[in-house]
Amino acid sequence: MNSINKFWIDFCQKHHISPNALEGAYAYGANSQDADILSDLINRKIITATTSVYDHNEDVPTVGMYSIVLNGKNEPVCVIQNKTVEIMPFKNVSAEHAYLEGEGDRSYEYWYKVHKKFFTWECKEAGKDFTEDTEVVCETFIKVD
Repeated sequence: MNSINKFWIDFCQKHHISPNALEGAYAYGANSQDADILSDLINRKIITATTSVYDHNEDVPTVGMYSIVLNGKNEPVCVIQNKTVEIMPFKNVSAEHAYLEGEGDRSYEYWYKVHKKFFTWECKEAGKDFTEDTEVVCETFIKVD
């Protein structure tokens, strides 16, 4: 059993949750340094939301499901539970959602600049164009453990 599986089983036993409630284990950001910074901010409950480009070929996150947050070494840091999931054009993401993402100075302007740059790079890597109308998945969550 690897460390992620053990972490999840221990969490389930502690919180009396079915092991089937796990949506996945994820490192956030583009690289291990990002994953370390973002997992720390999530663990400290500064980040309580995330946004990703909507991929029509992947399952949309489910409200109520759990995810394991990984650091840059793919080690489990904490568990979060989805509270809301919405799909919308990038241009419709609210200032409140940007604030909940907890990065930089928490302003919409900072969020917009950083996410537009990241999503443009991410879409280019996938052979797609990123525009203001590109659909994104906006999630809010709570840190459980």
